[in-house]
Amino acid sequence: MSMNKDQIKGRANEVDGKIKEVTGKVVGDKKLEVKGNVQGSVGAAQTKLGEVKRDAKDSSDKGA
Repeated sequence: MSMNKDQIKGRANEVDGKIKEVTGKVVGDKKLEVKGNVQGSVGAAQTKLGEVKRDAKDSSDKGA
C-alpha cells in the first residue's frame, strides 16, 4: 500500500497546521493558533479522503 497525493498533502497540512498552532500558543497569537488548528483539521480530513480512495482502489483491484 502506497500513499496517494491526497494522503501526502493531507499529512503536510496537518504538520503545517500543528506548527502554526503551537507557534500561535507560544507567541500569544490567538488568530495564528486558530488558523493552525483549522489547517490541521482540513489536513486530517484530506488524509482520510486519501485513505478512502486508496481503500476503494485496493478493493476494486482485488475484485478485478
